[in-house]
Amino acid sequence: MFKRYKRRWQLSRAKPGDGSRLQPFRFWHLLSRSLFALELPDESGRPHRYDVDVHHLRDSSSAKRPAALYRDGVQVLAANLPATFPVPGGVIEVAVSQYGVKRMHHVTNDGRERVLRPDPRSLEGRRARFEQRFPGTSAVIGAVGLVVLLVGFVGTLSAVAEQITRIEVIAQHVGTFTSPIRLPVWATTALAVAVALAAVDRALRLKSTWMAD
Repeated sequence: MFKRYKRRWQLSRAKPGDGSRLQPFRFWHLLSRSLFALELPDESGRPHRYDVDVHHLRDSSSAKRPAALYRDGVQVLAANLPATFPVPGGVIEVAVSQYGVKRMHHVTNDGRERVLRPDPRSLEGRRARFEQRFPGTSAVIGAVGLVVLLVGFVGTLSAVAEQITRIEVIAQHVGTFTSPIRLPVWATTALAVAVALAAVDRALRLKSTWMAD
């Protein structure tokens, strides 16, 4: 029952679109926009193209909502993020993190999921094409990125634990903890950059993790 009410609330956040036409993806949109698509038939079996356009520089305070659903190139719905758009036979769920899109899934009424197809000119599309052309290299990049995220998470957790145990009340009950990880400034900066790049790479593949978030 809770899931049903949650889904109803999510769907209510989507508002009627303004009927504008979908703008083509341009190279200057690479860092500010994500565009995904899929084809679905309506009740009569007629195929339609659905596009989800996400503008990363917009938020709930913007004049235009950051996410919009287009049917056959015409805007039919718009919403703040996270968003859930109704489509024939299910919904499209959209969510983002600070590193990019983390969810862009078509969820059918029986619970099956599939990721929408990224525009080939977008960063997500370019990353998908790289994975298709160089699957081995892509897998290595993904594995290295995951290790970097793990290292960054462990380092952050260790530093936070040290700061918490320095609080007098906590120190009196559990003692103090000294982080065994001590990195020079340059190494800390390099690790932070590597973690950010790894998080972006996972976002481009729609494989964001709680560590990255």
